[in-house]
Amino acid sequence: MGIAKNILVAVLAFASLLQLQAGEVRKPKAEKLWGRGWTRVYHYPAPDSIDTKLAVIICPGGSYAHTMGIYTEGHEVADWFNRQGISAYVLRYRTGSVGAKYPDMMEDFQMAMALARERSNYIAVGVVGFSAGGHLALMSAEQGGLDFLNGRGRDSKLSPDFVAAIYPVVSMQDEIVHERSRKNLLGLNLSEETKALFSMELNVPDDMPPTFISACEDDAVVMYRNSVLMDKALEDKGIPHIFAGYKEGGHGYGSSEEKAPVAARWKYDFLNFILGYFRK
Repeated sequence: MGIAKNILVAVLAFASLLQLQAGEVRKPKAEKLWGRGWTRVYHYPAPDSIDTKLAVIICPGGSYAHTMGIYTEGHEVADWFNRQGISAYVLRYRTGSVGAKYPDMMEDFQMAMALARERSNYIAVGVVGFSAGGHLALMSAEQGGLDFLNGRGRDSKLSPDFVAAIYPVVSMQDEIVHERSRKNLLGLNLSEETKALFSMELNVPDDMPPTFISACEDDAVVMYRNSVLMDKALEDKGIPHIFAGYKEGGHGYGSSEEKAPVAARWKYDFLNFILGYFRK
């Protein structure tokens, strides 16, 4: 029995080594934001030698139904930002899979933001979101003046200092909505007023933080026009922003250049954008 156990341990250790050599990202231990329940955050502190004093909260996609893409749209992204000297917090926010609806995910985001701001003296803390997580990222800025924590965030600023929305869900309008995301976020039988209130392109505030958007024309999941409308709304408001649009790349590639050799290079444009903005 002891010999078999030792062999099993050795096999598992060798498999782990192969994964790391193949570029497997080693994720840190999860922290429970509320002390119990579904919500988790994974903290990737930047190495001291290259620390830019910038941080990002990363919101994976999943149609507000789940966050099953948390590896590609979370841990891999956090690892890449770390290597650029940026601290990262990967957020597993509440979704429809655990019976959540708005504003549960906003509560989770603001608690993660409060945690990040208390943890270190960052120059700026922003948010990077993918697909439905991109909607959450935009919403965290547009509704950033609301305290969903009812004072539990203490004195922290709960809105992001910058936003990146990658192949994002933007609109809740019938003609271009990603219906599954809308259903999981808000439910069914919605009024036109509610649809408009949660359409990010219709609610850009005058103090919207610097915003980066990226999407692909061949996205078969979330219509490219979502990003086009968001770009125009930011332009109309005079908000500092960049729209990195690509012909090809599809959806769900995160920061992986293996999955989207051209479109996944959004991260370099975004990095230059925020470093240029916050490190003048």
